[in-house]
Amino acid sequence: MDAVRRAFLEHAAGRWVMPSKVYVPAPPDGDFRAMPAAGAGYAVLKWVNSFPKNPDKGLPTVFGIVLLSEMETGQLCAVLDAGALTARRTGAAAVLAAETLARPGAAAAAVVGCGVNGRAVARTFLARGHSVVLWDAQPGRAEVVAAELGAGVAGSLAEALEADIIATVTPGRKILLPRGTLRAGQHVSLMGADGSGKAEIAVEELLRARVVCDDWDQASHSGDIARAVESGRLRREDVAELGRVLAGEEPGRTTEDEITVFDSTGLAVQDLAVALAVYERYESDPGAEAFADVVEMEVG
Repeated sequence: MDAVRRAFLEHAAGRWVMPSKVYVPAPPDGDFRAMPAAGAGYAVLKWVNSFPKNPDKGLPTVFGIVLLSEMETGQLCAVLDAGALTARRTGAAAVLAAETLARPGAAAAAVVGCGVNGRAVARTFLARGHSVVLWDAQPGRAEVVAAELGAGVAGSLAEALEADIIATVTPGRKILLPRGTLRAGQHVSLMGADGSGKAEIAVEELLRARVVCDDWDQASHSGDIARAVESGRLRREDVAELGRVLAGEEPGRTTEDEITVFDSTGLAVQDLAVALAVYERYESDPGAEAFADVVEMEVG
């Protein structure tokens, strides 16, 4: 959480740079992505892919690597697993946005989608003291993940969408939030629509809310807000960026009854922040038991 918060603040201040994400389509429904960033004396490149049908083949949805290099010499410092890193920063971003934008006192959270990233979001909510219920379109998956994490299970998607705080972590190919779904005061972290053509919320429902994105330039082309922007119904002045909200430069929630939405497309600066946190922790004590537990968990 601290690392990802730092990423948003440093990027908003212009101290960390992030060239545009590059997509390489892999029909019929996969893609590859190259995500560079630089800051704090380091540069990072994440080469990662997304193949939503892989679980049906017994394979992970995401494969990839993250390369961390020194800016001064270009020396390669670390090679990290992109799936593990992406899950952690996705969980942190979803919860950071929720805690920043949800109405005061909101504690109950629902996570829709129980894949690798959905589990990370749920785990982060639980670690921050939120009560959590899970729902997944695949029968039985929510129950398995709930037993693993110590979370509850929603009886239906409709029940999950009644929570004060919602995080949707799906492939983004189906609208989960049609017009009229959300009630006053709810917050939604939309984590699944991270590419062209993807969406988890209807444009009409999006326009009912106070909208905050991770990065306007990226989200306006490949996020949930892209369709509303393309049709001229949402402009830059209508949307805040989370980093600027955290810095106090743009407003987030303005009233308790307001609906708030966070549109996440995933930023390379988040990858840089988490890669740095892992690398610095390892450098300070490579034999640390806590670090070994993280490695063991991912290998296992």
